[in-house]
Amino acid sequence: MTTLPWYHRTTVYQIYPRSFYDSNQDGVGDIQGIIQKLDYIKELGFESIWCSPFFTSPQTDFGYDISNYTDIAPEYGTMNDALQLIEETHRRGMQIILDMVMNHTSSEHPWFKESRSSRENLKADWYLWRDKPNNWQSMTGGSGWHYAKERKQYYWASFLPFQPDLNYRNPEVKKTMLDIVRFWFRKGVDGFRLDIFNVIYKNAEFRNNPFTFELIPTETNPSGFFQKAKYNLNQPESFEFAKELRGVSEEFGEKLLLGEISGTRDLLRKFMGNEKNDGLTLVFDFGMMDFKFNARYFHDQIEDIEKHFPDPFMPVYVFSNHDRARSISRLGNDIRKAKLLHLLQLTVRGVPCMYYGEEIGMTNAKIPFARALDPIPHKFQSIPRFVFDMLGMTLNRDEVRTPMQWNDGKNAGFSSAEKTWLPVHPNYVDINVEKEINGSNSLANTIRALLRIRNENPALSNGSLELINDLPDGVLGYVRRINGNEIAVLLNFVDEEKIVTFRERNWQEILKLLDDEITGETIQL
Repeated sequence: MTTLPWYHRTTVYQIYPRSFYDSNQDGVGDIQGIIQKLDYIKELGFESIWCSPFFTSPQTDFGYDISNYTDIAPEYGTMNDALQLIEETHRRGMQIILDMVMNHTSSEHPWFKESRSSRENLKADWYLWRDKPNNWQSMTGGSGWHYAKERKQYYWASFLPFQPDLNYRNPEVKKTMLDIVRFWFRKGVDGFRLDIFNVIYKNAEFRNNPFTFELIPTETNPSGFFQKAKYNLNQPESFEFAKELRGVSEEFGEKLLLGEISGTRDLLRKFMGNEKNDGLTLVFDFGMMDFKFNARYFHDQIEDIEKHFPDPFMPVYVFSNHDRARSISRLGNDIRKAKLLHLLQLTVRGVPCMYYGEEIGMTNAKIPFARALDPIPHKFQSIPRFVFDMLGMTLNRDEVRTPMQWNDGKNAGFSSAEKTWLPVHPNYVDINVEKEINGSNSLANTIRALLRIRNENPALSNGSLELINDLPDGVLGYVRRINGNEIAVLLNFVDEEKIVTFRERNWQEILKLLDDEITGETIQL
């Protein structure tokens, strides 16, 4: 196996700018705050950062409702700040990935304001308009069609009403959006995370979706609310658009395109390409967001992932993000289990993507729906919270976006403002960066050690993977290989000690992290 392109061997740290670090003490994180903390990310060992949107926006969905794609929201900084962030990231030998929302704009975008003003204006066909709605449901439930009295027509919004979908069947729209991508590539960004990419094209004839008995959409099946999402996402034109976007990115060299797509692994693969990786360079695999913490589950998942994403394709291993519960909260806040989960994430074949605060074990907050800034909980106020808790759903995304916990000082060191945009989690006194970095056996230092090992060993960043079978119950194992070098990884998912017999392999350094004992040709886990 030869050296992979950088985007297939990198490690990604996701930053939610609003919550990372407040440099001007107004209670809101900003771009200068990210710049001030780049050394922290670099010292952890991450090679790339992904920033959630900081473009101009009314912030109704906190940046995922963009009103100007080529300018910066003033609460985050200026274009000069953004250019400095790109420069400072590169100066540290790291890559920067921006969040690009191509499917929709804000309803406050000048394009949409013009489009809804009449049926005859120059932007009249830039969005999806109909005289009469069909039966399509939005991704958050309920009809995605919304009436605009100015045109006496309905516009389509896949997500929330203030996020109208662009019409990519209009060549001007597609050209404009691709030119925006080129704009940021020229500014020096190394790639994009692509928001709800599989939603961009809809059926040209607006056919009604068929009925299904499925109620709740899942990560692998976006159908729900008793409707099969057949005509409003995953259209054939979206696969072709992935290749067209790849062509644009290659005008600027090796660039990353990381798609947010819900669906089966067969579907994810189609967005990446068939025989060769000529579509999106990477696609999030959300199939393990609701993981089961046992060896057999991860063995079967890795086996299936390897089948769907063989070389030259590369999977992405992600367990948390700005929309979903923090991984440690699904582990009963057990640090030992978190170490094992991230040992897997950072040594398995794939690109690991870690959400800010995961490295110190930040947990979900508990914020009443009535006080939520996130618009989604307000859509479901009539349903008691315990229903969503029973279903394991993180409806209030505020709870996973609380300010980064840097130390045990005021506002966890995030800001000296009297009030932060979201409340700091009350456990910041015990869970914070300063305490973790000073703890020799802490989660953060375990992750730092794992990233050092990964970065120093091409077998872990570039190598193939072979699962080890016939291991004791509760133990997962695999071997990473490249050019005659190999590293074996064993993970014990149960409390009882396990004895494994092994052939001599280059695995000692990784296993030292977990204080495992190697004697002769056996290892005690």
